[in-house]
This record gives sequence, structure tokens and C-alpha cells, in this order.
Amino acid sequence: MSASLYAVVDPSTGELVKEYPTATDEQIEQAVAAAATAFRQWSKSSTIAERAALIRRVAELHNERKDELARIIQREMGKPLDQSVGEVEFSAAIYEYYADNAEKFLADEPIELLDGEGSAVIKRGPVGVLLGIMPWNYPYYQVARFAGPNLVLGNTIVLKHAPQCPESAAALQQIYLDAGFPEGAYVNVYATNEQIADVIADPRIQGVSLTGSERAGAAVAEIAGRNLKKVVLELGGSDPFIVLSTADMDATVDAAVDGRFENTGQACNAAKRIIVVADIYDEFVEKFTEKVLAKADGLAPLSSAAAAERLDDQVKRAVDGGAKLTSSGERNGAFFPAGVLTNLAADFGEELFGPVASVYKVADEDEAVELANNTPFGLGSYVFTTDIDQARRVADKIDAGMVFVNAVGAEGVELPFGGVKRSGYGRELGRYGIDEFVNKKLIRIV
Repeated sequence: MSASLYAVVDPSTGELVKEYPTATDEQIEQAVAAAATAFRQWSKSSTIAERAALIRRVAELHNERKDELARIIQREMGKPLDQSVGEVEFSAAIYEYYADNAEKFLADEPIELLDGEGSAVIKRGPVGVLLGIMPWNYPYYQVARFAGPNLVLGNTIVLKHAPQCPESAAALQQIYLDAGFPEGAYVNVYATNEQIADVIADPRIQGVSLTGSERAGAAVAEIAGRNLKKVVLELGGSDPFIVLSTADMDATVDAAVDGRFENTGQACNAAKRIIVVADIYDEFVEKFTEKVLAKADGLAPLSSAAAAERLDDQVKRAVDGGAKLTSSGERNGAFFPAGVLTNLAADFGEELFGPVASVYKVADEDEAVELANNTPFGLGSYVFTTDIDQARRVADKIDAGMVFVNAVGAEGVELPFGGVKRSGYGRELGRYGIDEFVNKKLIRIV
């Protein structure tokens, strides 16, 4: 492969499909300038209702083009076609949600005065140009939950997508133009990391949203902090899946498999550490392992051969440290065999991004919570129990941004998404997603 940073490489074959030229510094300047101009002109002159209508059209175009869009990300990062279509449809639902609710979320908020006459009100408005830095694992969904609320609000966007997602990035740019957004409202850039560092520092940029690794989040936050820019970070996760009791072991095992293997295990909030109390551990592990190994046929590739190599190294380190691996085969390029790790050290805190599940045995609820919280991450978590009082008690004790009880895949466009600790800060989706990059302006009249 040549020196082009942005390229589509089909992970199922290793074939280089197409390269895309990296932006020149002049093109980056033009992108930021266009976004700044669009903010000064379009954002100031358009109404929330007008911007909501444009976002509604973005949703419609996602649905109209879902088959084409799905095939693009299947080529780029190997996602199964049905999951790719589902991602496009969920992205459309996010845009529709903000089109439906923007005026309510952004309505003036009166403040009841304690002293004095007159009035006080909070008016919500945009702050300016935002930079989005997006990952490869959900190429449309990640953009939707950032761009949707902020464009309705009136912010404009410069978007740097992952280097392996240039085709979906271009398709999204075209959707925004076809929906009727003016030039500069949403601008895709094929930028290098060095160019992005300069963009973060640019005084025209008022905020940054990044979904990615801890390392990338720390680098972006450092530059943003020096330049007094607000940042929203959605980083890694090592989400616990706690099984305390069950009335239907097969259903609980199915939920654990679904929670671990969505997107071939390449999700920040996948069920990464499965924690089971001792009295049902053996039955759970037997059934769970059987279901996992049965997934060997038809398992999609990881996003790249390099991703599979990284996972291979992590699994070998775990085994060298005393863990037991039960696996359905050997790695072949970007294809990684489904597997189950048991007998892991409690402090094995690495995030496994792929189709390998880690299962831990604990004595009781207290030990389960202690192990669940024994991680630098704090994104999502799952609790399975037949005791609703226990569910509420455990949910309160878990250090995470999200707790799902007796369910996986229960996320929704109206539910806030985000974490604590080294999983980042800030929220996306729901009404909280539109409230991050907003000027809550106080107007006090006496």
C-alpha cells in the first residue's frame, strides 16, 4: 500500500479497494473557514424548525440509501450486512428524534427569582464550530449522535473520520449536502493527526467530541485543555455482565452471548467481563461456552488483520498469566475464532476488542460488585437477577455511566450514553446529547 493514510481495505480478503488522498493544509484551512462562515451566516439566520427539517431529511436519506450505505461499511470494516443495515436505521432514528424534539429541548427556561422584580431566562444557543473525531466500529451511528443534535442546535461541524472509513465519510458528506445543508455546515476532512492537533488549537473551533481509545482521548484533551476548549470523550470500556440469579439460564446465556458478540465484539459497551456467582457458575460456563463455540461458523472478520493480531497478543498474555482459553480455532488474517477465557486474574483489566469472552467466578453479590468496579473504565454494565431489590442495590453500587438490568441491546435514541473514570466524560443521545455544546445564556431583565 502506498503512503495514503485513508484507504478501504476489505478485511474479509485483505484487498485494497480504494485509497483516498490525505487533505492538504490548504484544504484543512478551507474546511475550517467554511464551517466558521456557515456558523456566522446560516446558523444565525436559520430557525430551530428550519434546521430540524434539514435533519429530518438526513434521516430520510439514510433510510432511502440504507442498502448502499450498509454495503460500504461491510467493505470498510467487515460488519455483517444485517447489522450494517441496522446501524443505518438506528442512525436515521437518532436524526428523527432530534428533529422531533429540538424545539422542546431548546426552549427558553424561565428562572424563578428569589429577590427583585423583572425576569430571568436561560436561552439555549450554539457555541460555534465543533470538531468531531470518529472511530471505525460504528461509522454512521457515531456521527449521528454527535452531528444530529449539534446541527439542529446551530453549531457547525468539521468531521474527521477513521482512516479506514473514507468511503462512508464521503457518503455522509453527500447526504448532508443532498439534504440541503449549506456548504460548511458539515465538512468532512481526510486529515492527519498532526493536522487535527492544529485544528483543535484553532481559535475558530469551540469544542471537540472524540470517540476512540484512551490514548487518543488523552492526546485530544491535552491539546483542547491548553486551548480552553470543551471536550466530550467516549473512550474504552470493560463492561461487567453480572449474573447473580436467573429463572431461565438459557435466556441469560443468550443475553451474555448477544452482549459480548454484537459487532463481532468490537463495541465499547459490549459485555466484556462476565461475572457469575459460584452456585450457578458451572452451569453457566458450560452452556455459555457451547453457545460461543457454535458461533465459529459465519463469524465476521475483525476490522483489520492488525486488530486481530492485537487481540491475539492480548489473549496469549492472558493465557501466559494462567488463564484457560477454550477456542473454536486459529486466527486467519482478520478472522478471529470465538473463544472463552476462564481462570483469569482479577486484575486482568485489558479491553478485549473482539469475539473473546472473559468469565469470572465470584462468591456473592459483594464480591461481584468489587470485581465489577476493579477496572479503570466505567462505561456500561449489565446486572441479571430475579431480585428487583438486589438489582437496584447493585446498580447503585456500580461505578459506571450506564447500568442495564436483565437486558442487553436496550439502548435507545432517548437514553443518554456515556461513562465515568477512564471511559471519558460527557453524554450523547437523549436530551443530554443536545446540551453539551450549548451556550446557556442568562438574560436578566429588571
